[in-house]
Amino acid sequence: MLSYLFMVVFLIPICLLKNCWWLVHSLLFFLSFVFMFSVYSYSDLNMIGYFFGIDYFSFMLVLLSFWIISLMITASSSIYLFSYHSNFFIFLVLLLLVTLYCSFSSLSLLSFYIFFESSLVPTLLLILGWGYQPERLQAGIYLIFYTLVASLPLLLVLFSVNSIFNTLYYPLLFDCGSFYFMFYIFSLFAFLISIPMFLFHIWLPKAHVEAPISGSMILAGVLLKLGGYGIFRIMSVISYLGLCFNYFWLSLSLFGGVIVSLICVRQVDLKSLIAYSSVAHMSMVIGGLMTMNWWGMMGSLSLMVGHGLCSSGLFCLSNIMYERLGSRSLLINKGMINLMPTMSFWWFLLSSSNMAAPPSLNLFGEISLLNGIMSWSSYMFVMLILLSFFSAVYTLYMYSYSQHGFYYSGIYTCSLGYLREYHLLFLHWFPLNILCLKGEYFYF
Repeated sequence: MLSYLFMVVFLIPICLLKNCWWLVHSLLFFLSFVFMFSVYSYSDLNMIGYFFGIDYFSFMLVLLSFWIISLMITASSSIYLFSYHSNFFIFLVLLLLVTLYCSFSSLSLLSFYIFFESSLVPTLLLILGWGYQPERLQAGIYLIFYTLVASLPLLLVLFSVNSIFNTLYYPLLFDCGSFYFMFYIFSLFAFLISIPMFLFHIWLPKAHVEAPISGSMILAGVLLKLGGYGIFRIMSVISYLGLCFNYFWLSLSLFGGVIVSLICVRQVDLKSLIAYSSVAHMSMVIGGLMTMNWWGMMGSLSLMVGHGLCSSGLFCLSNIMYERLGSRSLLINKGMINLMPTMSFWWFLLSSSNMAAPPSLNLFGEISLLNGIMSWSSYMFVMLILLSFFSAVYTLYMYSYSQHGFYYSGIYTCSLGYLREYHLLFLHWFPLNILCLKGEYFYF
């Protein structure tokens, strides 16, 4: 596994070359496929060394990171065409990939914390350097302050746990009952803001709206999953307290998911709507993780992977329309089926996957989460029904308003779409729907 990390690290000096864009792009796709065919034992941690290792949960998220980063470079080719600091952009993307790889393969809580926080720096620079509006400064401040204020108490608690057990290597940590109360509170607080959970979600729509397409893709595709991965890792250590208090987080997240779904229905900004839909989907992931049962955990993993591909694809579609019309508003981006009928087909495919239509991976994830959460408490069926229903409502609202009706009268020219864009959308949709055939990976 260390060979993949070395390959990514040694791609960074290639950024000094003048025309490195397509070389790095091709090598990252090659690396994704080589990593994909690396078959490891699903149940055991495969050691890399120096407190790094990979198991079935982190393997899928590392693969998702490789895939989304490769697609990010495809989607951002306008940066290369206009020569807008393209080499520095590639450097930041590779740096982000290194931090994500190390985060998902860390076996020490301290190294996970360090890489988890350091992944925010390239993301912030992507938003500030290649964002569209002056408000991106405010979005960057929200992103940093929400995550750092939540994470600093976690760092202090990690030091106190280390002083008692003399290790933060989590295969060696064990449940000490109520002794871990501060660790339980602060670690969940840090990870729930990163996911983000309802009441702590304000930074996400702001960051998405101001970020370039690359920032939105990596934020929705991978960075939100860091919080879910962190909760999965610490649940074995805080399972006693989880039995006592997890009902509060589960109830709040599902209730918040319903509220956010209602907020989605009144959005007129495409990127803001997709960002709020991410919060609604991740509320189900939080619910599955809080149940601490196998159905919930595996459903959370499959929904995280499915949502990462689907949400990233929807952001690509909104960016394609933004590049044509210069606006993200649904009032202007309407009647697109008249101008770009083939792109409307891709809107339909990704929208249907977003509302968990078969055969997408989202459907398998939501069925597993329904099973896991209902086995934990049958009273949750009301919230789950509302979540699933409103998920379909806001997705159909987004699709019908953007594709149907009369197109905006101010449009005087519009290209149908480039091969690069169709290729990009296919590489989002194909793995999202083909992974349903690989169900034994998620439910072994």
